[in-house]
Amino acid sequence: MTYDALITGAGAVGLATALKLQERRPDWSVIVVDKADRVAAHQTGHNSGVIHSGVYYPPGGTRARLCVKGYHELLRFCEEENIPYQLTGKFIVATKEAELPGLKKIHKRGIANGLTDLRWMTGDEMREQSPHTGGIAALWVPQAGIICYTAVSEAYRARIEDRGGVVQLNTEVTGCQRENDAYVIRTSAGELRARHLINCGGLQSDLLTKMTGHQPEVQILPFRGEYYELGPEAAKKVKHLIYPVPDPAFPFLGVHLTPMIDGRVEAGPNAVLAFAREGYNNKTVNLRELAETIKYSGFQALARKYWRKGAKELHRSFSKQAFRDSLLPLMPDLQLSDLRTGGAGVRAMAVGPSGEMVDDFLFYKGERLVNVANAPSPAATAGLAIGEAVVSELLRE
Repeated sequence: MTYDALITGAGAVGLATALKLQERRPDWSVIVVDKADRVAAHQTGHNSGVIHSGVYYPPGGTRARLCVKGYHELLRFCEEENIPYQLTGKFIVATKEAELPGLKKIHKRGIANGLTDLRWMTGDEMREQSPHTGGIAALWVPQAGIICYTAVSEAYRARIEDRGGVVQLNTEVTGCQRENDAYVIRTSAGELRARHLINCGGLQSDLLTKMTGHQPEVQILPFRGEYYELGPEAAKKVKHLIYPVPDPAFPFLGVHLTPMIDGRVEAGPNAVLAFAREGYNNKTVNLRELAETIKYSGFQALARKYWRKGAKELHRSFSKQAFRDSLLPLMPDLQLSDLRTGGAGVRAMAVGPSGEMVDDFLFYKGERLVNVANAPSPAATAGLAIGEAVVSELLRE
């Protein structure tokens, strides 16, 4: 058969997009394919499960708009599907005087993005609520929370299938071409045909974009974020999300403390180059993918600019002591024995040929086609809003 629409990628964005398409075109036949044997196998299933509020993003920008909209849609969906979540709140903590202007800027952005009940606190005021947290000042963000995005994705899948859609796993896309009024998608499970195509490939998004005949302006570079878990006694001391003020010159939020919906507390992540797009540990090496990364001019430019910070991140990857030291400003009484090796995720960082990092959503539109070429955090939180934007783009005449 020829499907009305095929979506690649069974993560939070791909599945949410399929749902939104079914809402707009309930008479369409829709299929979602993924090469993994389960939904949410990569970025969605390896993230720290944070419900983002939209406090960081420049007002009026795409990320701010879709995060705030997606946040409310996500919570409504969870209520409808009885998916557990907790609005634990978040402290964004300034640990030194030089970080106060950055914290004030985040405060203003949060207000401009429509967040309510934000509260500026002195260090002592913060410690009345979170006694074991270090810092000289903090911004309290009550809207932030925690959830399991794998559970959310499973619920997306169930609703898609209830509406007559198909979620087909163990199906790797290997090629694509146009034939008359349809796309012919070659996969490891045979050919599939669809009148419309949406690619939500995450770590493979640039490669899928190329398969459709478009040349993306970016290449995906995989950066692994490694976590430790806190032991039981230390974990009891963390009731809220504890984040540092991000470094405006570095594209990562820095190590933080994250209570998980299952009761664990994660500490991290660092940010190191992965040796494979799906390299969740430093022993996983894909020589072809690693060579593509190293040869790319954008990576070389990025490495020249951030080599000192990169060296520190790499040191933390191999040194538990260094990792613990980086957490001390947020949790001064943290002991080395409190840290236990945890999991890791891989972030798909879209980088241009001159080393410029694209830290926003990036779509490429074609005839009956949308490629989601970049979907950085807060994509899991904003999935339903991103899906609606992608579907609107697809259906726009």
